Amino acid sequence: MKDDTPNMMRAQRLGVLTQHETLALVRADCPVCRSEGMSAHSQVTVTHGDKSVIATLYQVTEDWLPIGTVGLTDSAWEKLDLEDGSLVHLTHTPPLSSLAYVRQRIFDDGLTDAQLRTIIFDIVRGAYSDIHLTAFVTATAAKPLATREVISLTRAMIDTGDKIDWGITPVADKHCVGGLPANRTTPIVVSIVAANGLLIPKTSSRAITSPAGTADTMETLTRVELNRTELRQVIEKEGGCFIWGDAVDFSPADTAIIRVERALNFDSAGSMVASVLSKKIAAGATHVVIDIPVGPTAKVRNRAQARELADLFTTVASTFNLKLRIEVTDGSQPIGRGIGPALEARDVRDVLKCTPDAPQDLRDKSLTLAAAVLELTGKAREGAGLALAAETLDSGRAWDKFIAICKAQGGVFEPPVSAYQRPVNATRSGRVAAIDNQRLARVAKLAGAPDDKAAGLDLHVRIGDTVRQGDPLYTLHTESIGELSYVLDYVKSNTDIIELTR
Repeated sequence: MKDDTPNMMRAQRLGVLTQHETLALVRADCPVCRSEGMSAHSQVTVTHGDKSVIATLYQVTEDWLPIGTVGLTDSAWEKLDLEDGSLVHLTHTPPLSSLAYVRQRIFDDGLTDAQLRTIIFDIVRGAYSDIHLTAFVTATAAKPLATREVISLTRAMIDTGDKIDWGITPVADKHCVGGLPANRTTPIVVSIVAANGLLIPKTSSRAITSPAGTADTMETLTRVELNRTELRQVIEKEGGCFIWGDAVDFSPADTAIIRVERALNFDSAGSMVASVLSKKIAAGATHVVIDIPVGPTAKVRNRAQARELADLFTTVASTFNLKLRIEVTDGSQPIGRGIGPALEARDVRDVLKCTPDAPQDLRDKSLTLAAAVLELTGKAREGAGLALAAETLDSGRAWDKFIAICKAQGGVFEPPVSAYQRPVNATRSGRVAAIDNQRLARVAKLAGAPDDKAAGLDLHVRIGDTVRQGDPLYTLHTESIGELSYVLDYVKSNTDIIELTR
């Protein structure tokens, strides 16, 4: 490109990390912006050679950014494959017709298959700013998606991402709808299932609203950011994997939507079903077990809600010829002791190694879900899956498979240990009547999880236990004194997170 081409500007890397959001900064007195009528918050297209990105424009008034220069965030820089001093072309982004469909979703009866496909296509190509994404997420959360819309959304997410075909059946998978701290069954289930010769290409998410996602936990034990070629190599060698789903781009629209849902703390049923099933189908799964924990402070509060969600999962899955089995499980309290990436990783290893002090509840639930997968895929006859799962775990075959998968993914790591630990003790004697999952998860997040991998908490009691005044209820784990002080302040004003009755 020549420097005198209209709307040409010299690119400068800002060194600003915005995750997936793409931003462009220019001087307020930029001639290009003045001539083109570009103002702050405009959507602009930045082009370099045959590559382009859509960015949100911001303006600065200080002279640290020269006139004729556009500052770009790291995400834009990498997508355009720029070098220092590269010339880029800055133009208005054409108006998005799909935004009219978002407005329609707020005031009308819903969206057609074609309208949802257009919205998802625009999201994937980066045309939606965070403001646009927030409008879409809110529009689909405030007024629940109809079943036909969920099917259309699922199809659009599949069609706009990468897909993989393993050439065989069955291909197994499992998913938990979340809302329960810890509950790290996936690495155990994958190890048991793969040890029995089934393919289970498990892709997992990082935390959305919780103190840890499976990818966060497994990242303390092995490498999780694998590309599609590496994924196929691991599966062909070991039959299973524990990888971060965003790294393989199976549902890029879902990645963008989840990022906004995380910030808003939204998680609507229709969006969740489309998110889960689109990624399972794109990853080549043919048989999937869905875990729905139910409890007063879980994501799903009662059996009626669980039935509605299960029916929606089943209806959408059948449209895509996906065989599904729903397991409604106890969500009244956390599963396992550790809450936070490294602490949950410790529990996973203890269960797989069959250590005497391994959390019994995590072992039992993992065996139940593994049995469901083994029976759904026909590896075990109905009613015989639990015995096969238990034999696989107790014989050491599951642990051996876990280590083999980790090595195939890049090595076996030792989870970190927190710098500071402090017990939170019972202020009086009594029996544990209830545990508030949501507020306990908040405690772990205030302690630094999931960003600080060693942070979180260790739970020492379960519902029904009897405790004396001064007994530890849980132990906080933090990486700094400041975080420890901050979370203790929250705990002192929330003494009923673990409810005791006399």
